[in-house]
Amino acid sequence: MSSGARRSTRRAGRARRSTRRAGTATGAWVPKTRLGKKVVGGEIKSLDELFASNLPLKEPEIVNLLLELEDEVIDVKIVQRMTDSGRRMTSRVAVVVGNGDGILGFGVAKGKEVGPTIQRAVEHAKLNIFEVRRGCGSWECGCGRPHSLAMKSIGKCGSVEVTIKPAPRGVGLVIGSNVKPILKLAGIEDIWSFARGNTQCTFNFAKATVDALRNSAKIKGGAT
Repeated sequence: MSSGARRSTRRAGRARRSTRRAGTATGAWVPKTRLGKKVVGGEIKSLDELFASNLPLKEPEIVNLLLELEDEVIDVKIVQRMTDSGRRMTSRVAVVVGNGDGILGFGVAKGKEVGPTIQRAVEHAKLNIFEVRRGCGSWECGCGRPHSLAMKSIGKCGSVEVTIKPAPRGVGLVIGSNVKPILKLAGIEDIWSFARGNTQCTFNFAKATVDALRNSAKIKGGAT
C-alpha cells in the first residue's frame, strides 16, 4: 500500500471515530448493526417486521424505538465471599420487561453494584423479547378474547417445572405471587397453573414460567 493510500485510510478512520464520538456526546444513538440501520432508516417500522427480518437483535436501542416497555425486578441475589483482601459482594439480578400486550423479555446480569446491574439486566431482557401466543383456549369460556393462553404449555428450569393452562374469564392468575408480574407484563389476565420442584427458588420459578410462555408460541395449531 502506498503512503497516500495509508494516509487516506487513517483519515477515514479518524472521521468514523469522530462521528461516533459526536453521536455519543449529543446523546444520539448511532446504530452499528444491520438491523439497527434498517430501523433508523425506516425500513423496519414495527415489531412484526423486526421478527420477520430474522436478523439478530443486538442493540437495546432498537426496542426503545419500536416499543414502550415496562420493567419489573423479579429477583435480586447478593453473594458474599471472603478473600485475602477482604469481603467481596456480587449481586445477580433477574428482570422481566413487557408491554402488557403479548410481548415479553427476560434478562439476567451480575455485578458489584445493584443499580447498574439492574440497568444491564433490563438491556439484556430487551435483547431477548419474544411474542407470547395468547388466546381463549378454555372450553368453559369461548369469548374469543386473548385474555389467556391458546393451550397448555410447560416450562422448565433446574428442578422447577411449571405447567400453565388456559382459564375462563374472571379466574385471575392462579400462580405464585412472585411470578404474577411476569404474566401481567405478558398481557395474560386468567390462567391455571401447576408447579413442582423447589419453587422457593424465585429465579428458577420465574425462568420456568418464562420458558412456558416462550414454548406457547412454538406449539402448532390452537383452540377454536
